[in-house]
Amino acid sequence: MPTHYGRGVGRFTYDGTVKVDFDDRVLAHLQVVISQKLRRGEPFPFTWRNDASIGDGRTTVWLHPSASLVYRYSGSRQPAINRAWLEALTQAANSTGGLTLVPEPEPGAPVETITG
Repeated sequence: MPTHYGRGVGRFTYDGTVKVDFDDRVLAHLQVVISQKLRRGEPFPFTWRNDASIGDGRTTVWLHPSASLVYRYSGSRQPAINRAWLEALTQAANSTGGLTLVPEPEPGAPVETITG
């Protein structure tokens, strides 16, 4: 789900053809989770909701260690990382449904178990 919080809007590019805009803060969290999975050689699907301007559907890409991924940030400062959100995103990535954007919990909040 492309998300814009009024901060910098970055871009995630997959294999040079699939491009989607995410808030820099969202993109930073996705980069950490995706990098951890791929560093361990674990392929997985990543799904997001498309912007209404392109049909309001969803897109899924298969992330694997040899995929070409580009994270382009519009802001010059690294966003603060919320460990609780990393845990929630990692749980999603480890589920059978793969990585999806889950709402950001308050820092230090318990992470709900994701099934499926």
